[in-house]
Amino acid sequence: MLTRSRGGVLWRGGVAVLLVVLLHAAGVAAPGFSQAASGAGGGQQAVPGSGAAHPGYAVGTRTLTLVDRRRTIRLPDGRTEPRTLVTYARYPTLAAPAGTEVAGSAPAPGPFPLVVFAHGFDVTPATYARLLANWTRAGYVVAAPLFPLTNPHAPGGPDEADVVNQPGDISFVISRLIAANAAPGPLAGLIDARRIAVAGHSDGAETALAVAASRRYRDARVTAALILSGAEMSGIGGYRFAPGGPALLAAQGTRDTFNESRYTYAYFGAARRPKYLLRLLGAGHLPPYTTQQPQLAIVERVTRAFLDGYLKGSATALAAMAPFGNVAGTAALESMP
Repeated sequence: MLTRSRGGVLWRGGVAVLLVVLLHAAGVAAPGFSQAASGAGGGQQAVPGSGAAHPGYAVGTRTLTLVDRRRTIRLPDGRTEPRTLVTYARYPTLAAPAGTEVAGSAPAPGPFPLVVFAHGFDVTPATYARLLANWTRAGYVVAAPLFPLTNPHAPGGPDEADVVNQPGDISFVISRLIAANAAPGPLAGLIDARRIAVAGHSDGAETALAVAASRRYRDARVTAALILSGAEMSGIGGYRFAPGGPALLAAQGTRDTFNESRYTYAYFGAARRPKYLLRLLGAGHLPPYTTQQPQLAIVERVTRAFLDGYLKGSATALAAMAPFGNVAGTAALESMP
C-alpha cells in the first residue's frame, strides 16, 4: 500500500436488525456524523418520484452494523471473528430544515442513487463528514463502512495489510443495502440499485478503484467511481479498464507526498473514457478532501456534478464540471467524456 493518511444492519442468524442511533436526542453526535452539516447546499435537485425541484435536502443518518459471516479477521490473540462493518449511512430527508442532520428521520421519497465511500488508513468515515454530507444534500444515499482492521481503533492497532480485503467489504455493503432496500423497514425503497457509485480516499481510493476496475474484485453493479488520491492496489491480480466500464473521476493533489501524482496519472492513463482528472495545484494528501479551502469547495462541486452527470443523467451537470474544476492557480480539470 502506498499511503499513510488517516481516515448497522446487524446480521444475527441471517436476520437483519436495523440499529438506529438516537444520540442526537441526547445532544451527542453519532460516531461519524456532525450534528450540523456545513458547507454549500446541493443546489436544485429533482425529488425522485415526484419530478419536482428541491433546493437541497436535510441529512438523515442511521448506523448499521453489517456482519459478513463468510469472511473473518484475525485478532491479536490468534482468534478469528466475522468481518464486522459498522456502516454510517446518510440519506436525504425532508423532516428537518435543509442542510441539517437528523438521526433516524424518515427518508425523502426515493429511490436515490447510492454512493459507497471507503475511508483512508488510520482514520474513520467521520474524517470526511463534510464531503459525504454534501453529496447527501444533493440527493444521494451515502454509506461509509468502518473497515475492521485499518481504522485507528482496530484491535492491536491498524493493520494496512488488510486493505486487500476491503474491496470485498465494499461489495458486501452494496449487497446488504440493496437487500434492505427490497425488504420492509426504514430503508425500503430508498435506493436505486441501477445507479451505484464507489468513492474513496487514499487506501480507500485504492479500495474503490479495485471495486471499479480490478480483474478480481470488479463489481458490475458500479457505474461510476470517485478516486481521491488513489492508486492501483498491488497483489490483487491486476486491472482491466474495459470499454463500457464505470465513469471515472480521479482527484490528485500535486504536492501529495503519500500517494504521489504519478500513481494517479498511471491508472488514469490506462482508463477508458469517460474519465476526468482533477488536479489540485500545490495541494497535499488529506486536507483538500476534509478542511482545506478553497480546495474542498472545488472538490465538492466537481464531484457532485460528476455524480449528477453519470448517476442522474444530467448533461447540464457535466457541462458545469469544467468551470467548477478550472480555477486559476488552484485547480485544473482534464475532461475526456
